[in-house]
Amino acid sequence: MKSIDPDELFELSRRFMASRVLLSGFELGVFTALGCGPRTSAQVAAAVKADARATDRLLDALVVLGLLRKSAGRFCNGPAAARRLVAGRPGYMAGLGHSASLWRTWSTLTESVRQGRGILKEPVGRRGAAWFSSFIAAMHERARQTADAVVSRLDLRGVSQVLDVGGGSGAYAMAFARAKPSLRATVFDLPQTAVLTRGYIRKAGLSGRVDVRVGDYEKDALPRGYDLALLSAIIHSCSPAGTQRLFRKCARALNPGGRIVVQEFVVNESRTAPAFAVYFALNMLVGTQAGDTYTESEIRAWMRQAGFGAIRRQDTPFETALITGHL
Repeated sequence: MKSIDPDELFELSRRFMASRVLLSGFELGVFTALGCGPRTSAQVAAAVKADARATDRLLDALVVLGLLRKSAGRFCNGPAAARRLVAGRPGYMAGLGHSASLWRTWSTLTESVRQGRGILKEPVGRRGAAWFSSFIAAMHERARQTADAVVSRLDLRGVSQVLDVGGGSGAYAMAFARAKPSLRATVFDLPQTAVLTRGYIRKAGLSGRVDVRVGDYEKDALPRGYDLALLSAIIHSCSPAGTQRLFRKCARALNPGGRIVVQEFVVNESRTAPAFAVYFALNMLVGTQAGDTYTESEIRAWMRQAGFGAIRRQDTPFETALITGHL
């Protein structure tokens, strides 16, 4: 277990400052404003409609972080910012908008620990279009880098119909379609998400093989007739009871002999590793009413209760584990 030097405590307490500087630069659009070349801080302030003095100080801080460069009173993007933070460029990290949303929810951590649940007033289904757009963009950015590699680890013999529950942008459903030309996939998600999902699928040229069904997996029955049900980064939003109900819904959605695949950040039995999964449990605390990260033994038990057997685990290179069960 990692031990921290007492002299590092003060530095640790202030690391949020660098993160906030990056996110404010992103939210204001300063990197995009500098995408056409060097500008003074006054020119950047005018472009992003912000105060000139305050913008100058923010740009100086971005220089300290190594994201911008400054010469003769003019600022320009550094290599990382030019490649990943300018809107419209191929490598643009649109998902940082979701990181900015996380900043706001994580600011409630103290009170969430006191109350034992997230204290956000609006449930996910009622959040605005801007929140959904940045959230799905963030999930798509991560998924498009991992989906093909994850799906390649699965045995798709006998699988012709896949149900991607809460599939977001459809990145995994599309990866299944690419992996096996005869396969068709369905993304099941909320109406606000489905509008975005269809756009991602259309852009990938897979509208003929990947379709979208609208519904709420917490409240609605899942469509039936599938050989494989995927729950990728889903159960951490659910309570233990909600996860058990969802596994039973998946069992009813599957054909005889079908299988369930859960991809998750799985914590060890002491709940102290891996680090990302431990922190993610707090992310679910501040962002949901009852979400959490779970141990392998918990997931296995809930699968068995839903009628699944031959349960096995595969670890991925992406801080996740695949836990598969068969009817």
